[in-house]
Amino acid sequence: MHVLLEQGFTLFGQKVSWAEFAGQVFALVVVYLAQRRTIWTWPVQLVSVSLLFVVYMSAHLGGTAARQVVIGLITLYGWWAWSRRRDPVFGVVVREGTTRERIAVAVAFVVGTTAFALVLDALDASWAPWPDAAIFVGTVLAFSLQGLGLVEFWLVWLVVDAIGVPLQLGSGLYFSAFVYTIFAVLVVRGWLDWKRAAQRTAARAVETA
Repeated sequence: MHVLLEQGFTLFGQKVSWAEFAGQVFALVVVYLAQRRTIWTWPVQLVSVSLLFVVYMSAHLGGTAARQVVIGLITLYGWWAWSRRRDPVFGVVVREGTTRERIAVAVAFVVGTTAFALVLDALDASWAPWPDAAIFVGTVLAFSLQGLGLVEFWLVWLVVDAIGVPLQLGSGLYFSAFVYTIFAVLVVRGWLDWKRAAQRTAARAVETA
């Protein structure tokens, strides 16, 4: 793994390690595989988070590295569930969150980010504890809201991407910043798709009431 971190190539005048390049490319491949609902999504995701964990630890971003651990644990569960033909996505009713739920998400994001940033700072685990903590907490919230079928999880991902791009640039991870912008485009598309689905669900509920 050390070789993958030290060796790489230059892109537009910026050095990109093989670990960063492969980790982010695999992350993009995961999106492609997930759309096709193949079990290969999970092992590819594990390879991606393993590589990116090392990349972010070397960049002194403990929060974003911890984010890879969370995604890795969720990936292991997903792989286990799909291998037994228990698809956690089927059956989830897509809907828009209530005002109370949105406020709760905002409060959880602020409180969680503050608490984790203080931990990262105390442990000297990150050169930028506040945005680093926001990415970690935003990731946990996004996955939680996705499991509940709330459209707003896409907006949380958009916040994570907006924070992540300058953080990656400040860390010298220029290729990762570029990939984050690609994810942002995919997030906007996903949000629009889910919003339309939620509107159809609401309309059916009114018709059957």
